[in-house]
Amino acid sequence: MIQLDDVSLAYAGRTGPVLALDGTSISVAKGEFAAVVGPSGCGKSTLMKLVTGLVKPTSGNVFVNGEPVRGPVKLAGMAFQNANLLPWRTVIDNLMLPLEIVEPYRSSFRTKKAEYRARAESLLETVGLQGFGDRFPWELSGGMQQRASLCRSLIHEPALLMLDEPFAALDAFTREELWCVLRDVWQRLNFTVVLVTHDLREAAFLADTVHVMSARPGRIIETRKVDFPRPRSIDVCYEPAFSELVLALRNKIAEVRQA
Repeated sequence: MIQLDDVSLAYAGRTGPVLALDGTSISVAKGEFAAVVGPSGCGKSTLMKLVTGLVKPTSGNVFVNGEPVRGPVKLAGMAFQNANLLPWRTVIDNLMLPLEIVEPYRSSFRTKKAEYRARAESLLETVGLQGFGDRFPWELSGGMQQRASLCRSLIHEPALLMLDEPFAALDAFTREELWCVLRDVWQRLNFTVVLVTHDLREAAFLADTVHVMSARPGRIIETRKVDFPRPRSIDVCYEPAFSELVLALRNKIAEVRQA
C-alpha cells in the first residue's frame, strides 16, 4: 500500500534549508497495521504529510497503492491528536463532512444523504456513541470527541488510515479503551493503518510492525515485527514478552537520541 524509496525532505528555514528526512525508506503492506516511533522532532509527522501528498519530497519517490504520489491522496483518512470537530455542527454532521467534500460522495450527497446518515450512525454505534449523533462536540467528553473524530476519518471508507498521535491527550484508561475500539474497527473493515505515536505500549499493542526513526534528520533505522497473536486482549500489555519489546524500543530510541 505504501512505499517510500530513499526519500529526503528539506524545509526552507530562516538561516537556510532544514533537513527533516534524509534517505528514508519504508514499506507498508495492504491491510497492515504499522506504527512509527522515534524521538521528538525526528520527522514522524513529516512522513505522514509525504504519504498523504500534503508535501512533496526534495528527493526520492513516494508511492501509495502502486501509484506515485503527486498531490493529496484521496483514498486516505486522517485523525490527529486534537479531534478538531466543528463546534457549530452536530456530531453526525461532523462525521458526514468528508462526504460533502470528497468525490464520488460529494456529487451524490443530496440524493443519498439518508444513506450516508445511516452509515454515520452505524459507525457511531461501533465506537459506543449511539444516541449521540445529534449532540454538539462541546457536549461530549474528550474521549468521546476522539471517538467521533475516528469515525469521521472512516466515513468515506478509506483504504488507508493515517493517525498522528490520536490518543495522546487522553487519560490512560480512556486511551486503552480507544486502542481496543481501533483494534476492533480495523479488524472488521480491513484497511491499512499507519500510526505515529510516542507511546511505545500503544505501538506494541496495536501494530503488526513497528518502525523506529533516528533523530533529525529522520530515517528508518530499525523495523520490528510484533508477533503477539490476534485478536489481542489488553491483558497482553502486562505479559513479560510485551514489556521486553517495549523496553527494547525504548532503549533504541534512547540510543539514537544520544547519537
